[in-house]
Amino acid sequence: MYVLHFNQSDIVGGAAIAGYRLHQGLLAQGIDSRLLVGTVTTSSDRVAATPNTHRIAKQLNRYSWRFGLNYVNILSTFDIPKHQFYKEADILNFHNIHNGYFNYLAIPSLTKEKPAIFTLHDMWGFTGHCIYSYECDRWKFGCGKCPYPDTYPVIGIDNTHLEWKLKNWAYSRSNLTIVTPSKCLTEQAKQSMLNRFPIHHIPHGIDTEAYQPLDREECKSLLGIPSVKKVLIFGAEYINDYRKGGDLLLKALQMLPESLKAEIVLLTFGKHSESLSKAVGLSNIHLGYLSSDRLKSIAYSAADLFIFPTRADIFGLVAQEAAACGTPTVSFKVGGVPDIVRPGITGYLAQPEDAQDFCNGIVQLLEDENLRQSMGKNCRAIALKEYPLELQAQRYIELYRQVLQN
Repeated sequence: MYVLHFNQSDIVGGAAIAGYRLHQGLLAQGIDSRLLVGTVTTSSDRVAATPNTHRIAKQLNRYSWRFGLNYVNILSTFDIPKHQFYKEADILNFHNIHNGYFNYLAIPSLTKEKPAIFTLHDMWGFTGHCIYSYECDRWKFGCGKCPYPDTYPVIGIDNTHLEWKLKNWAYSRSNLTIVTPSKCLTEQAKQSMLNRFPIHHIPHGIDTEAYQPLDREECKSLLGIPSVKKVLIFGAEYINDYRKGGDLLLKALQMLPESLKAEIVLLTFGKHSESLSKAVGLSNIHLGYLSSDRLKSIAYSAADLFIFPTRADIFGLVAQEAAACGTPTVSFKVGGVPDIVRPGITGYLAQPEDAQDFCNGIVQLLEDENLRQSMGKNCRAIALKEYPLELQAQRYIELYRQVLQN
């Protein structure tokens, strides 16, 4: 069986990382897996860039932008059937097909002779433009009057009702099977235009050998953290992104008792995350961008808690990584986060938008070492039982075979 994946990138971004992990899991199971992506950063004969006609796309974008439509200007997507990867594929697997490299109007022609799995990594697949709708549910019946026109992907004018109709039209002519990584997204997909297709819930997998608990004191020593300090770890690519909840985290950390602040080191990774510590008066060690699984495992293992102040998330790969390393998480009860962060079992879930509740969760778990250690063991046990990469790959292989047989 030969599977061809489509994604925004091979390894840059959450959806790309999740897709690449699946790709590696399939290869380990003997499946011929390849990737066609918008941005290639790895060096592999199994990864190639999608066809690109930049100049034409930019010219057409002047017109499509005026109509508030994203990605319909990318005509090169219709050339994909000429690519050798596509010609040899038995089945397609779409992942993140927004981000300026793919035209969703090509899905009917791409799936005419080859069936496809559409793995959702956000809500974009069934909305009139956004990847997260927050409290808005207009995607259920056609969008329009969008309350968030400036969220990614930004639109020039509100034509969300038209983009919704265009997606609906494309899907009505496509051969798709839907996969969602979280229970929340599964329920949303069932209420959306995608409910015309079979919908399967398969959580993202993780390499539980690469991500595993390491000796905490050794990890602290490697990172230059005094053994007596309590460690909070936080990471975000863009901390000023409203969805990431940096403002909520700032408030929560400012509310911590001064006596507790003196005991804490804030370990940060990603871009610009280190600015947090200065605003709240915490000692900080900033690790920058971490691409190595081993380095991330060291960072998670050094921490007592992973803090994840997201306002909207379909799954939470970083919370999954922390859990695999035996580190509990404090987060908000939003989206797919409760699948991984289970109150009293693997962490603490604060009420959405309640920074004080988030602060309470940090205080409670930092002050109760026995509870924290128990949660850490639960995190690792659940990661081994529910999220091993081998299990995810097996579930996808079974689904691929089922779809091909049908």
